[in-house]
Amino acid sequence: MMYINNFIFAFICTIGFAILFNVPKTSLIKSGFGGALGWTVFTLFNYYFDSIVMATFIASLIIALIGEVFAILEKRPLTVYIIPGIVPLVPGFGLYYTMLSILERDYDLAISYGSESLLIAISIAGALTIVLSLNSYRKQRKKI
Repeated sequence: MMYINNFIFAFICTIGFAILFNVPKTSLIKSGFGGALGWTVFTLFNYYFDSIVMATFIASLIIALIGEVFAILEKRPLTVYIIPGIVPLVPGFGLYYTMLSILERDYDLAISYGSESLLIAISIAGALTIVLSLNSYRKQRKKI
């Protein structure tokens, strides 16, 4: 039941961000689905493997793959589906606590939060890079 609630709340959250980013109305549901599925995958992997970085990488990979499929089917830019879907995974809490720890002069905790946030950001970028590279390879093979 917890995963269904997570899916619903992430769906609503992703649609909210999609509206903020002026995603076309016809793409809102698909964008929300991608973000909700990504967040659900994130919570599943984080629970079972207890690694927030790996869970973020897998969830970003799923969001990028789904966004790629929707972009091809709907003939829209990939960013319409990926950007709102990735927003729930961005490590805002980690960056906030990093800055708070620096202000409180607790540098060990700041390094811990900061390094985790950096690894999460790198895992998001890595997953997106992999999927975009696969798409580029697919387009090159199609031309041949």
